[in-house]
Amino acid sequence: MTGVSETVSDPARRPVVLLVNLGTPEAPTPSAIRPFLREFLSDRRVVEMHPLLWRPILEAFILTMRPGAIAPQYRKIWTEHGSPLMHWTLRQGQRLHEVLGDEVDVRVAMRYGSPSIASVLDQLHADGHRRLLVLPAYPHYSGPTIGSVLDEVARWTLRTRDVVEMRCVRSFEDDPAYIDALARSVEQHWEQAGSPAFAAGERLIISYHSIPVAMHEGGDPYRSQCETTSALLAERLAVPKGGVVITYQSVFGRAEWIGPATIDTVRDLGAAGCSRVDVICPGFMADCLETLEEIDQLNRETFTQAGGGDFHYIQWANDSEGCVQALAAQVRRHTAGWIDLA
Repeated sequence: MTGVSETVSDPARRPVVLLVNLGTPEAPTPSAIRPFLREFLSDRRVVEMHPLLWRPILEAFILTMRPGAIAPQYRKIWTEHGSPLMHWTLRQGQRLHEVLGDEVDVRVAMRYGSPSIASVLDQLHADGHRRLLVLPAYPHYSGPTIGSVLDEVARWTLRTRDVVEMRCVRSFEDDPAYIDALARSVEQHWEQAGSPAFAAGERLIISYHSIPVAMHEGGDPYRSQCETTSALLAERLAVPKGGVVITYQSVFGRAEWIGPATIDTVRDLGAAGCSRVDVICPGFMADCLETLEEIDQLNRETFTQAGGGDFHYIQWANDSEGCVQALAAQVRRHTAGWIDLA
């Protein structure tokens, strides 16, 4: 028996890649959205206010009003496969296994909702797996995303007597495969459109999920990593000076968030008579409410109603070859010494 087949047949030696995304309600209804929001907004990494102050606000106001308010938004993007985020993350897991082969196992978990990180890890442990690579589906580190994923994994280890050998991908904001995936998607879009979006006044908008200013000032490296990705992408695309605008989206509540806000930027560009904007969202590795409804619908309407011309949302992620290869590059790098996936 060869070494490779021994590794494949022995679950204790066969690495498992745990691909983790944010999570999603199970249905586009207030009753399904409410428990999802409760779990999400109860995370101290997401809302840093002390629970004694925050919990009454959450239960009395937010969870009574917000589920009904955002249910129509979820219904706009729901498909025959259900939640786009769930569908595309599962497809990524399947494609990742196809690319990497049988020397690794790939499982999908969600930080909030189902399948939970703990339930998937319980099953893997029961099946005899003892080598784990945690791969959060976020290219940029932030406390509310990757930090929260690692918190949940750590909580699982605290109640596990036979702890697994574990590695974690912290971020890959400057990884060549990731930058290449972004650039190729933009280049392909420009080829289909007939030209880059750099005629007079036109812009390439690179939009990221925002975080509260307090988190940024407290030392979260997220904004710096987003700027690194943007600079590398602009350099790869040879964008002329002034052709790229970095913006931040998806703010919530009354706290001050890092900006400029994507919605304000597209409104201003539209009012200035901008004839075209192309928008790409490098931080979202699976299309979801924030890309499909917020960017491709709300921001599109805002831009055109303000007087702008053509609006293009550039899809780069999901189960595209570039996205899957970017994830595979992280697996190859972080499983070195366990197996050879070159």
